[in-house]
Amino acid sequence: MKPEARIFLWIALFCFVVAGIYAGWTNWNSGGGIEVAGTAALILSGGLFGISGSFFWFVSRRIDPRPEDRNDAEIAEGAGELGFFSPGSYWPVAIAFGAMMTAVGMATVQYWLVGLGVVFILITSGGLLFEYYTGENSPLR
Repeated sequence: MKPEARIFLWIALFCFVVAGIYAGWTNWNSGGGIEVAGTAALILSGGLFGISGSFFWFVSRRIDPRPEDRNDAEIAEGAGELGFFSPGSYWPVAIAFGAMMTAVGMATVQYWLVGLGVVFILITSGGLLFEYYTGENSPLR
């Protein structure tokens, strides 16, 4: 995870440096005032990249190096199961429908539709999360 940490932390540093340059440039060009929206966006972007990079750096110190992190690793070391992915789930389509409903509600300033879309997203996300905990796979049987 160290390469990911380095990438995110370098981008965070870049955003902070560019924010300083941008603030100075807009101050110089406008005759005494900086452009606040762009400067704030660059600072906040740098902060978000910094949070992600520091998380990856923190995690990389506590786990063994992955095959991707080592230069002497063989391709076969990365083989194996990567996770379980549901082959035929309709829940992601329902989540996308809820997201579309929320986006349409925000675009048309219909707060009731935004609320309905958020509730729909929460319900369908729960359905996706507990998809394999119902019926014959239920742990309560």
